[in-house]
Amino acid sequence: MQLFFHKDIQDSTIILSPEESKHLAKVLRKSVGDEVHLTDGLGNLYTCKITEINQKKTILSIIEKESTPADPFHIHLAIAPTKNTDRIEWMLEKITEIGFHELSLLKTDHSERSFLKTERLEKKMISACKQSLKTRVPIINPLRTFSDLIQSTQESDTQKFIAYVDENNQNLLFDLAEKKKSYLVLIGPEGDFSEEEIKLAFDNGFKACSLGHSRLRTETAGLAAVHTLSLKNFQ
Repeated sequence: MQLFFHKDIQDSTIILSPEESKHLAKVLRKSVGDEVHLTDGLGNLYTCKITEINQKKTILSIIEKESTPADPFHIHLAIAPTKNTDRIEWMLEKITEIGFHELSLLKTDHSERSFLKTERLEKKMISACKQSLKTRVPIINPLRTFSDLIQSTQESDTQKFIAYVDENNQNLLFDLAEKKKSYLVLIGPEGDFSEEEIKLAFDNGFKACSLGHSRLRTETAGLAAVHTLSLKNFQ
């Protein structure tokens, strides 16, 4: 099944973007009367029939709408962007394929990058959702300071974890996480979190977690955290 994407579906007729239209017409060679599947990224799967098609514009008529249930858990990854944007984009693509729900970009004491275009990251997530046939596009939050994020979680019932370099910490994230919970995992930059940031996290209910015995790069740690929590809930 090929999955297409369109935001804000309000009625029974959908006009696809030129990008999606070109793929349908030129690459897949679809024609009037063919059926296609489409999502709005909000958990809905639409079966549609093509009523008009060319490389610049495709009109679809909705035949059927199916709502897919939300996961009984919520994975929120808060991570400091890498200096090389390709690395964080690669991670985002992979964790979207695996399955997560929310991303926050962190500005930390040792951050390598203080600005990142969320519009480009959202496009990467949409593309990964289409490839992996997911009907829910994760939430992406603008860059915020470490302390701002920590303060916003003070009264949360979320399981809160911070992953940082500590060779004495043997508490694996997989063992600490409970099934069917809301999770928030903090991943720092290549220079790691500062001592002040780690203390602030502990003071606000975060637990230190290990992602294994290897020292991981930022994007690898983000991928490992999401995969671990996903595996915990689907084992």
